[in-house]
Amino acid sequence: MMAQIFLAILLVLVCAHAAPDLVRVREFGWLDRLLGWWTRSSGDDARPRFAAIWLPLAVFLACVLVQFALAKVMFGLPAFAFAFAVLFYCWGPRDLDADIEAVLKAPDGDRRSGAVQALRPDPAVDTLPLQAAPIVEATFLSALSRWFGVLFWFVLLGPAGALAYRIVQLLARNATFRARIDAEQQAWLERAARVLDWAPAHLAALTLALVSDFDAVLGRWRDYHAAHGQGYFTLDLGFLGAIARAGVEADVVAGDGYATEVDDPLRALEDARTLLRRILVVWLALLALVVLAGWAV
Repeated sequence: MMAQIFLAILLVLVCAHAAPDLVRVREFGWLDRLLGWWTRSSGDDARPRFAAIWLPLAVFLACVLVQFALAKVMFGLPAFAFAFAVLFYCWGPRDLDADIEAVLKAPDGDRRSGAVQALRPDPAVDTLPLQAAPIVEATFLSALSRWFGVLFWFVLLGPAGALAYRIVQLLARNATFRARIDAEQQAWLERAARVLDWAPAHLAALTLALVSDFDAVLGRWRDYHAAHGQGYFTLDLGFLGAIARAGVEADVVAGDGYATEVDDPLRALEDARTLLRRILVVWLALLALVVLAGWAV
């Protein structure tokens, strides 16, 4: 099972790089229609207030049933194809590498300022300034929702975990879906999105410490929690942006850059991409070790 998960992840990464035009298949219009139907079909009982909250659970359970139904068919090949398709569908939805490349290769400042808006983890937030610190924070938070969150839940729960994660993220943070959901449900969904992000965010933070300056990252992590006085077991994920800045700054300095280059947004963005790729490689290496250990037993 773990070998199939690892192979599906590798194929998704290869396809995302080799066929970037396939990003157009990641269309969630069906979810908008399903949300409308789900809310209307709730009738006059107590469920309408929380219809949007139950929807991800219903999709998760349906996906679990499909996983189990395909698991014993044709040596698991249909189950593998289903896992690959769901993971590719939930990856992104936008291509983070392409968005970063668009900023780095923009021919002028105006188009660069426009391209950098695609890096925002939440399109509804304020305009992202062309400055090193906010760009690094936004890029890491986008990587959490586009890569690491969906990857974590895919490994843990299979295709159902990846799909449920993506649906919760969309319902909580996409303007199209939020327009259909009342404020109380929005608050619940945002909390659910943060709960689902908590474990992959902390795992990404620990990996960042390993692939960057360990002392600088952990020091910034401690300073963040000390300044906010909330402890480590809260749903405040702002620490990820803080330690991302620490990792990028440490890498820029270690690369014999001048002190002013730490504040260069393009240099910071390029280094942030390098660190994110290192984190992804470490996660894949750990999965590969798990697969090899399973074969060795």
